[in-house]
Amino acid sequence: MSVDTLERLRMVVPGDDPPQIQNSSHVERLKPYGEVIIYTDRPATPEEKIRRAREADILINTRGMVTWPGDVLRQLPKLRMIATCSIGTDMIDLQVAKELGIVVSNQPGRTAPVVAEHAFGLMFAAAKRSAFLTAAVKAGRWPRMDNIFLQGKTLGIIGTGNIGSEMARLGRMIGMHVIAWTFHPSQGKADQLGIQYVELDDLLRTADVISLHVKLTDESRHLLAKREFGLMKRGALLINCARGGIVDIDALVEALNSGRLSGAAIDVYDEEPPPADSPLLACEQVILTPHCADMTPEGVELLNEGVVDNIIAFLEGHPQNVVV
Repeated sequence: MSVDTLERLRMVVPGDDPPQIQNSSHVERLKPYGEVIIYTDRPATPEEKIRRAREADILINTRGMVTWPGDVLRQLPKLRMIATCSIGTDMIDLQVAKELGIVVSNQPGRTAPVVAEHAFGLMFAAAKRSAFLTAAVKAGRWPRMDNIFLQGKTLGIIGTGNIGSEMARLGRMIGMHVIAWTFHPSQGKADQLGIQYVELDDLLRTADVISLHVKLTDESRHLLAKREFGLMKRGALLINCARGGIVDIDALVEALNSGRLSGAAIDVYDEEPPPADSPLLACEQVILTPHCADMTPEGVELLNEGVVDNIIAFLEGHPQNVVV
């Protein structure tokens, strides 16, 4: 497809808040293909979101909090593509997108080292009780509580895609024994990563640290619920940099408050940001970050570059990283 035929193409970022792509030099690469419109605030209502997107040929979804359910997609007759600044696509009704012929492209593995490093850091923060002890010292207290020594402990990885694989590598580097569970294990992957695949229940019973790295699907929703927390080794830690819906939040809070878990480190939530009355916020032994695992200057620009690459590939007739 020539640039001339794309002169009137409209590419819309419907809500770039917090800022992701609005100041990126990569946006300039799109301008020969058409008009780029960037909204720097989040749409306040579904109606506002539809208004912003109605004339778009391509949507650049930089924030997972801006969602595209099927009823909204059906109101966007011009839409041909949604390109995400993310690995996950759970903010889009993929079935309806496929039905309408809307191409969805994501960025699998692009920021895996960045996200895995965040998960690795959260593991240490939870093990060393960083948030709890910081709050205590600031409040004038001087508590004595055992931290968790991670070397020699068992790290259980749930999901061994790009991020989970990198988390396994980091765990092995500090002397942790790494076991894993995934929906589709293979001996070749186990040999490549230097890990052992086990059944999920065995992982839950054995691991001192459990780190989640599966995508959110109907099959993985509430993969960890009351039964699974009941199987976990007493004193274990949970790390979640995947998606909030993988964990039953009420069961997690119960496991924390009962002492079944020593702590949890969470970057993702069912509702983002979590409501002020979320019981998770009242738990003492939690580390909470605002869905920012890939938010380093390097990670941001990798995603900005990747989303522009995906759009240009689509416009030039060879779409890549296509989910549907």
